[in-house]
Amino acid sequence: MAVTDILSIQLYTLRALNNLDAVLDTAAAACYRQVEGVGSHLDTAATVKPKLDARGLRFSSSHVGLAALRERPQVVIDACKLLGFEHLFMPAVPLEQRDADAAFWRALGRELGALATRFADAGIRLGYHNHDWELKPKDGATTALELLFAGADGTPLTWQADVAWLVRGGADPTTWLRRYRERLVSAHVKDIAPAGTALDEDGWADVGAGILDWRALWRLCRDCGARWMVVEHDKPADPARSARASFTYLNGLER
Repeated sequence: MAVTDILSIQLYTLRALNNLDAVLDTAAAACYRQVEGVGSHLDTAATVKPKLDARGLRFSSSHVGLAALRERPQVVIDACKLLGFEHLFMPAVPLEQRDADAAFWRALGRELGALATRFADAGIRLGYHNHDWELKPKDGATTALELLFAGADGTPLTWQADVAWLVRGGADPTTWLRRYRERLVSAHVKDIAPAGTALDEDGWADVGAGILDWRALWRLCRDCGARWMVVEHDKPADPARSARASFTYLNGLER
């Protein structure tokens, strides 16, 4: 299987280009065949679909907010079906809830698990996407992410691992990816700049230009079950450059 068959790019990386036509043109010009959307793309799926088709792109997956999952699940399901993808991820809780206690995270896991069951009935695999705040202990040594997954025990909730955020949170990606390999279906591929550099980019780097060993991490993610590998840079100074550079590096990986 070629790298391009499993490689996608999170369109959040290209948001500074301001309009969807420019975003999709840039993704296609950088040679991506798949893209990962955000909630607003699901809200306008009927407009997004022909724009993708015109550029030979398709959605691998999308992020979606918790409010949409709670308040308009059928709209989300219909958008997934129209755009032709099955992997959906809830990427974050609101800022004011990120320091919530253990009970909150267990309850969130139960809720997401119940939603994942409903979405599975419609052929959609719902998962959670981590950052670093879920790695803070909430119950003794138990982290928020562990509590969330424990709350979802017995449900089809999946996981999109943001490996660089695991590292920023002080976690060992190998340990976490192996521990939750039964939930892992996707991984975000981003890199961390050397300490004290790329401050205008919040310390992130184009994939292959930072401190993470993405040759080894790529193999680890794939071996642990990641179907989609999704490039992301949270704050690129030049989005088009970042998209191209990350693609070039990853496309050169040996399979």
